[in-house]
Amino acid sequence: MEQHQKIIARELKVSVGQVAATSTLLAGGATVPFIARYRKEVTGSLDETQITAIRDRLAQLAELDKRRQAILSSLAERELLSRDLNTAIQGASNLTALEDLYLPHRPKRRTRSGIAKEKGLEPLAHAIFAQDGRELRPQDFINPEKEVRNRDEALAGARDIMAEWISEDPATRARLRHIFANEARIVSTVIKKNQEAGSKFRDYFDWQEAAATTPGHRFLAMLRGENEKILTLSLRPPEDATQGLLHHRYVKNSSESGRQVALACDDSYKRLLAPSLENELRITIKERADREAIQVFADNLRQLLLTPPMGQKRVMALDPGFRTGAKLVCLDGQGKLLHFTTIYPTLSERKSREAGQLVMELAGKFNIEAIAIGNGTAGRETESFVRALRLMHDPLITMVDESGASIYSASETARAEFPDHDLTVRGAVSIGRRLQDPLAELVKLDPKAIGVGQYQHDVNQAALKKSLEDVVISCVNSVGVEVNSASIELLTFVSGLGPVLAKNIIAFRNEHGPFSSRSQLLKVPRLGAKAFEQCAGFLRIRGAKNPLDSSGVHPEQYSIVEQMARDCGGKVLDLMGQGEIRSQLDVGRYVTDTVGLPTLADIMAELAKPGRDPRASFAVFAFAAGINSIDDLEPGMRLPGIVTNVTKFGAFVDIGVHQDGLIHISQLADRFVKDPAEVIQVRQQVTVRLLEVDRQRKRIALSLRDV
Repeated sequence: MEQHQKIIARELKVSVGQVAATSTLLAGGATVPFIARYRKEVTGSLDETQITAIRDRLAQLAELDKRRQAILSSLAERELLSRDLNTAIQGASNLTALEDLYLPHRPKRRTRSGIAKEKGLEPLAHAIFAQDGRELRPQDFINPEKEVRNRDEALAGARDIMAEWISEDPATRARLRHIFANEARIVSTVIKKNQEAGSKFRDYFDWQEAAATTPGHRFLAMLRGENEKILTLSLRPPEDATQGLLHHRYVKNSSESGRQVALACDDSYKRLLAPSLENELRITIKERADREAIQVFADNLRQLLLTPPMGQKRVMALDPGFRTGAKLVCLDGQGKLLHFTTIYPTLSERKSREAGQLVMELAGKFNIEAIAIGNGTAGRETESFVRALRLMHDPLITMVDESGASIYSASETARAEFPDHDLTVRGAVSIGRRLQDPLAELVKLDPKAIGVGQYQHDVNQAALKKSLEDVVISCVNSVGVEVNSASIELLTFVSGLGPVLAKNIIAFRNEHGPFSSRSQLLKVPRLGAKAFEQCAGFLRIRGAKNPLDSSGVHPEQYSIVEQMARDCGGKVLDLMGQGEIRSQLDVGRYVTDTVGLPTLADIMAELAKPGRDPRASFAVFAFAAGINSIDDLEPGMRLPGIVTNVTKFGAFVDIGVHQDGLIHISQLADRFVKDPAEVIQVRQQVTVRLLEVDRQRKRIALSLRDV
């Protein structure tokens, strides 16, 4: 473990002590959000990203050690573990080096080399490989009973043995691997018979570029084309570099033996080394592309989950449709369903009048403060219909991204919430709640259903799931959760809880009424001291007797705040409400062995804004009036839009025409942009300039330059 900590410290450029402390906390069951927020003195103020990296790297190194032990055990059982080999295996720093050392000794199926050895040709191979001037006598190895019928067959078998020796030499593989990594080119060509069916891949019908610098999204696109039998891919360096290296390394002279070794080198490369190293390179580039795509997805998801909430306002939500009408629901400020019906605002003039009358009646009856309209089919038409009405109290009217709402409505979660309502009602409720609090509603969905990211189905699904789960946990805990109104899904992601304890909290709340204090959580079945330590600081209890219960101050720090209040001659509530009292405090006086200035700074920030929400303020958005479909677009227009997705090659923007436009990376700013995430993020409101419209292919090119 100590060696692992040194490796991680060197890689992350932090101290070994920081890594060791974090490792101990993780091993003790502490979560990443808890460590980052409440154990700053222990870790030297490492942030969530660094703590997550330590956690993941520890797991990787543990897997490496597990594989190392499996290899050592296998070799020992077969009595193949020499002292030198043991030393080399113990010193291998990565899986590739480990597998290279094991390769010559790995149990394998019958190979051409193995068959040649069975024919008794290994001594001949050794004699040739030595190239020491001795006379070769391949005829001495002719044995018809072993299918060595002539001199050529004896030499061919010897070459097969030498080819395997060459291909299994760790040093040779390492040097060739370096050439593949730095000089290989990706060559993509179309399979002629599938050319027409694969038109979406036409950019790669005749394409090549350096593998080392291929952008991840492009490699994933080519891989998808290959998987769909549209493209063939090759990842090889120039053969003169690779075979030249082998000849230089193994061919000692131009004798008959030297010529046989040269032939063995060529065969080893083409038949064994090149396919193996190409596959390794594919895996390496794929892993790199996966990491890039997963990071893009994670960044987008974080921005989406942290979309500013409108807050506890009474909402009317509409899930639009043409023929089937729009499902309408009314929700109270906490998202409780009060009323539902169906209206038909786009079916006929009579139906539109009836729908308008009903909307006005319901808006008045339920004192509606905001109207949320799903942005799917008939969304813009329904928005225009609502905006034309003369509604009481002039409610806020806005469109809401309904990605994944249909998946939620058919889920077990939705059925449990609304067992007596159909899919359409559930979907409309989700749209309304997304306006009130996007985070609380979106955690009910599989993140992959939300509609952000790139090539999400092509990347490592286990790695994607873990990364997205980390993002959800981070967002939920950074915002905090009101325990008396939170859903099971939201509570599940709170530090230290999980689905069982979340369910128990809900059951306890339903049986005993709202929680009145954080300490009451300890009465929840199976919620012990450790779980309480991890979750308490992230749970809020609005209106609690102790005002700190509604803040981000952890219960273990209450005594410090109470001492501060006594020193000021007042109460905790005075500290929280009056900045001039807090300004009198010398926080340095409260430093202890376990609480330092970083934690005290956090406490002071919380006292200034108890339970502060890190999300930005809600801002109203509206699409351009009269621009409802792609047919309404003309180049040169300047239009308001909302960013729906950010990728490595640009950003997609909803401009209200049921087809997102693309801002290519070259059009994101009046300067060079290396990464779109530098200048734009999901749910950002922008004004774009329309460059081009391809109505046939439904493609819209946008720009932020000169806007």
